[in-house]
Amino acid sequence: MTPTHTVTNQVPPLIEYDVADQPVLLEALHREGAGDAEAELHRVGRLAGSARAQRWGELAEAHPPVLHTHDRYGNRVDEVIYDPAYHEMMRTAVDLGLHGAPWAEESPHAHLVRAATSSVWSVVDAGHGCPISMTYAVVPALRANPDLAAQYEPLLTTRVYDPSFRPPLEKGGLIAGMSMTEKQGGSDVRANTTTAAPRPDGTWSLTGHKWFTSAPMSDILLVLAQSESGLSCFLLPRILPDGTRNAMAIQRLKDKLGNHSNASSEVEYDGATAWLVGEEGRGVRTIIEMVNMTRLDCTLGSATGMRDATARAIHHATHRAAFGKQLVDQPAMRNVLADLAVEAEASTTVALWLAALTDRAAAGDERAALLRRIGLAVSKYYVCKRGPAHAAEALECLGGNGYAEESGMPKLYREAPLLSIWEGSGNVAALDTLRAVARQRETLTVLFDELDSAAGADDALDAAVRRVKSAFTDVASLDYRARRVVGDLALTLQGSLLVRHGHPAVADAFTATRLGGDWGTVFGTLPTGVDTAAIIERNTPKVGA
Repeated sequence: MTPTHTVTNQVPPLIEYDVADQPVLLEALHREGAGDAEAELHRVGRLAGSARAQRWGELAEAHPPVLHTHDRYGNRVDEVIYDPAYHEMMRTAVDLGLHGAPWAEESPHAHLVRAATSSVWSVVDAGHGCPISMTYAVVPALRANPDLAAQYEPLLTTRVYDPSFRPPLEKGGLIAGMSMTEKQGGSDVRANTTTAAPRPDGTWSLTGHKWFTSAPMSDILLVLAQSESGLSCFLLPRILPDGTRNAMAIQRLKDKLGNHSNASSEVEYDGATAWLVGEEGRGVRTIIEMVNMTRLDCTLGSATGMRDATARAIHHATHRAAFGKQLVDQPAMRNVLADLAVEAEASTTVALWLAALTDRAAAGDERAALLRRIGLAVSKYYVCKRGPAHAAEALECLGGNGYAEESGMPKLYREAPLLSIWEGSGNVAALDTLRAVARQRETLTVLFDELDSAAGADDALDAAVRRVKSAFTDVASLDYRARRVVGDLALTLQGSLLVRHGHPAVADAFTATRLGGDWGTVFGTLPTGVDTAAIIERNTPKVGA
């Protein structure tokens, strides 16, 4: 072989490692008293980091779902065909209970453990996490109709993945979705025009066009439609109890920026059969808890993407040399890597904190429920907003190699904007925080109490808390200032959590930059004196360990 064909200074693939071997994850489990889940988390981490699972993600990304509207004889079938790798990932996620097991378990940490496990497993592929997340989120909404919940909840929480075309109640396990968005309304679901008419047998007839329905092959969908009493929530099965297909036509699949393994579609209902969930005319109130649960997963998903991108950047820098040193030893690169790691750890810390609050709220803790309500809104807004910039900087750490699909970085980059859009884009999420405060002033009170619990520990944090409290004195301009106010709430919350629970090097870097202002306008502008060695070491993947 000629010398020009000799490969040098290239980075080995990031495979066969334990994705769960990250202190920020393990520390959160032990902090909440869920340390007994660590061994299982490591098992999942080794699977997620294996060449086999990583290949599943690659295949599902490379071979997106395909819509078959008709069979070979011309019969309408409306089937979406997935790559076999997608079903392997779905089967694994369901077997791990990521789709709904916490609702059927008595563990006081079920939602936290599920969040940590989901954050580890979804490194393989984020797309299949969409139907997994919606199935997880549907259970509390479905409980608004106790009869339907009694029938469907056991099948939504059992660890059986069954993608066959059969009536839902005849299957061993179910996947659920949601169908809300319409072309004329978007986030303004009250502008929906899909109609619902009651039938003598107690079912409803739904007619309308939904503009964005992800995972249309789900066994059941929660659908918003207008009845005579107003916007209402309905359960719509894809296959009816008699085995016939419901009057639901998939018009096309969306050609999306990212999230390629997950089918997102336009769906038309033409007299489709459905059952009312919750009180007629109170559809938003019924489905809001499903929205809150998926917002938790949006926050968690963005944090996961940041941790994955950081790990890939550090792995590359550890094995790549430039200008006489390994990249990881170059001062400018250390600044960038540490800054990316601080963002990832702060985001992961708040996401897992919200999952722990979900456990406490489910157990009847009213303060936890209030704190979770406002914490979800501010964190969904801010953490998901940080994802795209973080992904771009991490990709750049790999240079031209990062721009090539084989690196995996373009996939992370394309995925990053989605979670800021899903369940309400930036303005919707920010304004929702202000609505929560207006309707339940006590939500802001408990959040301020939470921030005050770290008082005196860090001067920059104390000053930031004073500033954010004063931001609510001018009520008239709050909507105009929504993004700034909510972003500041999110930052002070992350800072408070890191000061109390995080690694000192991470906490100090975060408060000095994000709260103290000693920071530039891009990643890699940490001040001198930051313990970059400790931060980078915490976030370096241990391949072969």
